[in-house]
Amino acid sequence: MQSKIGFIGLGIMGKPMALNLIKAGHTLTVFDLNQEAVKAVCAVGATAARSAKAVAENSDIIITMLPASKHVTEVVLGENGVLEGAKKGSLIIDMSSITPDVSKEIATKLEGKGIDMLDAPVSGGEPKAIDGTLAIMVGGKEDVFNRALPVLHDMGKDVTLVGDNGCGVTAKLANQIIVNLNIAAMSEALVLAAKAGIDIEKMYQAIRGGLAGSAVLDAKVPLILDRNFVAGGSIAINLKDITNVMNTAHEMGVPLPLSSQLLEIFHALKVDGKEKDDHGSIVRYYEKLANVEVKKA
Repeated sequence: MQSKIGFIGLGIMGKPMALNLIKAGHTLTVFDLNQEAVKAVCAVGATAARSAKAVAENSDIIITMLPASKHVTEVVLGENGVLEGAKKGSLIIDMSSITPDVSKEIATKLEGKGIDMLDAPVSGGEPKAIDGTLAIMVGGKEDVFNRALPVLHDMGKDVTLVGDNGCGVTAKLANQIIVNLNIAAMSEALVLAAKAGIDIEKMYQAIRGGLAGSAVLDAKVPLILDRNFVAGGSIAINLKDITNVMNTAHEMGVPLPLSSQLLEIFHALKVDGKEKDDHGSIVRYYEKLANVEVKKA
């Protein structure tokens, strides 16, 4: 089923997601401040718009993929924003990773104007955005979810309605705890093994099929061994996510001692100039403490 889709936010994740929608046959109108990204997507069939409002005016479904809560609020509710151009009956799918309170507030304001909203953040990083196999966790009404499902499946493999508005972004916060603490635990182990003089590649092969094996282990160890820290999910983005985790958890009365330590690790990496690196760079925090480098034998 082909749709008239607006896509706002053509970053590391948004650009390949938009390209997959074009590949699936949808008509795309796009907007981003990065004109190079806009040109790249328009080169394969999208149409550029001059504002978020103009995107909404030409679309039945508007997707936002933006860095943080303030950006989503500004793009959707601000001057020349989506709300100013969206028709009654339009659907906004916010696929950003933002806080549940902001997501629910936006959904309520849109509902008052007769516009539906889903929060549908993703997991899988740039590789899965490129091949269209993202995991997508969705919050919203079931009938709205069913309407959006074909479009979501053009970007993701596992698409799950987890609850009402705000539940998708809450699930994403939980996801970020698991992913980043997994990387931190893996980093401690790798640094210990490196300091002991173990061949890390052989150790990785020895443990990956056991209980310590994980998607995180398989995704990050080869990159760390190659000293490849090009961002698929940057320190900056994950610092933002874990900050959202802690703020949300404290408001709910949920202590998260491991996540609080992880937040300090991210701040240390930012101060150390690694903000634009992949979050696999967590290993370099531990390497600095132990004065050792995890690398191939």
